[in-house]
Amino acid sequence: MFIHIGNGNVLRSSDIVTIIDYNIISSSTIMDEMMANSKKKIVGPTVDAKSVVITNEQIYLSTLSVVTLKKRASMIATISKLDDYSNELELE
Repeated sequence: MFIHIGNGNVLRSSDIVTIIDYNIISSSTIMDEMMANSKKKIVGPTVDAKSVVITNEQIYLSTLSVVTLKKRASMIATISKLDDYSNELELE
């Protein structure tokens, strides 16, 4: 499944390693150093960033909050658990 993380970025949910609050990055010297020394390409707006989405390939900055992204991820998990009855509807 895919998750829209804002700013025109859509990621495969299985590619997401973690989602971190952007404020933690600036308050932690280790996280700040990770971002500065990252060999991964950082995508997204640095202004108004609320969360950091880390994948194996890139780091994305998002203007959506961690809570919003978590809700989107849990909605996708719920949808994927639903049974598909579309074939039964076509037979009627």
